[in-house]
Amino acid sequence: MKASDLRELSIEELRDREETLSQDLFNLRFQRAANQLEDKMKIRITKRDRARVLTVINEKLLEEERNKVDGDSR
Repeated sequence: MKASDLRELSIEELRDREETLSQDLFNLRFQRAANQLEDKMKIRITKRDRARVLTVINEKLLEEERNKVDGDSR
């Protein structure tokens, strides 16, 4: 998952994706605890994807805030 692809999505879509990744991460951790996880790299990849989504959400919210402030000062 690339950040450039994520930047094309809306905030609602990003929040949905973050929720899905959080649930996936929970399930992966549960599988690891039960010694059923085959590929341990999936946890690392999922954590990084979730962090990317959260970063893009934060960028979009900051951009909206800047646009709001710029519009008010004019």
